[in-house]
Amino acid sequence: MKRPQLIITPGKEKAILRRHPWIFSGAVKRVVGEPQDGDLVDVADSRGQWLATGHYQAGESIICKVLSFDTSDIDEAFFRQRLQSAISYRERMGFFNSVVSTDVFRLVHAEGDYLPGLVCDWYNGVLVMQAHSVGMHRQFPLFVDLFRELLGDRLQAVFDKSGTTVPGGGKDAYLWGIEPDEWEITESGNHLLINFYEGQKTGFFIDQRENRKLVQELSNKHRVLNCFGYTGGFSLAAIRGGAEYVETVDISKKAIELCNRNVELNFGLDAPHRGIVADVLQYLSGAFTAHLSPFTFIILDPPAFAKNHRSLQQGLKGYRSINQRAMEALPEGGLLMTFSCSQAVSKEDFQTMVFTSAMNAHRKVRIVRQLPHAMDHPVSIHHPEGEYLKGLLLQIE
Repeated sequence: MKRPQLIITPGKEKAILRRHPWIFSGAVKRVVGEPQDGDLVDVADSRGQWLATGHYQAGESIICKVLSFDTSDIDEAFFRQRLQSAISYRERMGFFNSVVSTDVFRLVHAEGDYLPGLVCDWYNGVLVMQAHSVGMHRQFPLFVDLFRELLGDRLQAVFDKSGTTVPGGGKDAYLWGIEPDEWEITESGNHLLINFYEGQKTGFFIDQRENRKLVQELSNKHRVLNCFGYTGGFSLAAIRGGAEYVETVDISKKAIELCNRNVELNFGLDAPHRGIVADVLQYLSGAFTAHLSPFTFIILDPPAFAKNHRSLQQGLKGYRSINQRAMEALPEGGLLMTFSCSQAVSKEDFQTMVFTSAMNAHRKVRIVRQLPHAMDHPVSIHHPEGEYLKGLLLQIE
């Protein structure tokens, strides 16, 4: 049976020929057939020449996420090969090495592993799958079988965390295997409790692993403020790195409660740490006066302030506010680690925001290091938008 087709407007096929995996609705001249959300569709130029095959996304600005520019045969063998490729990459990079002190990493990174719409994270034997397209979510029964085949005894459970990421995603739930309410993982020697039902993203912010490791290396004798601290990943790294004192601030009471449990799990009740439930901007504005902060190292890892390009300017305003306040508070020589996980914020936008914050704070600022996400989050050369996490380590003078 012939698939529905997306016919591309003449002149709009250039991005497809460059193998960019997103096809925007504005590039489509007409739709042949009646595809439903999640159906496979073939993409053709105005002369009817096949260009690609992907998942249709009804009513979205990205009308199709391309699975292949080489074949229209999207079947079990196709998905097996793509998943095996993702697993093999992580094996070559040593992520499954039982000797290392980290057992949590990203196993499938959507476009970076040529499976747009699919994120899979490995949590010490529990695989959390999250769909960002209906087409991928439909494949979850097949993916469970394939992962059981490809991972063997290493896999203990599969969890679906798509309840809020795709229409009709249903409730987050285990699909196979054991069903723990909480699960313990290890990252750089630090132990963390994960709640897959309540946790943000797939349960933890895996993309910050290498940046947390850097905090661990730099925190000796510092007094560290971890803003938007969630369940304490950066805080644990700072304590293990020898920080004199660490404070974790997050607006979520549940997150701070779990953060405190994670600190106790690793360092006992006498750890030099305090968890605070508060709005970060209000806390930064009211907790201390300029240059008299008790902290010498501040970490800003906020949620995505700019969800899309329509909210970009408002998002950048939010980033400027928290960065300016942190810069004003730090003493000379203090460190600021600051991030944006907003895909809509470019590297240039982010660095301009930091520059403006420094000017408004009347501080001299050195860029010490650029801070991307970790290498288990590969980025396709054809899809630069996949490099969503931007970060800078700064010294404030």
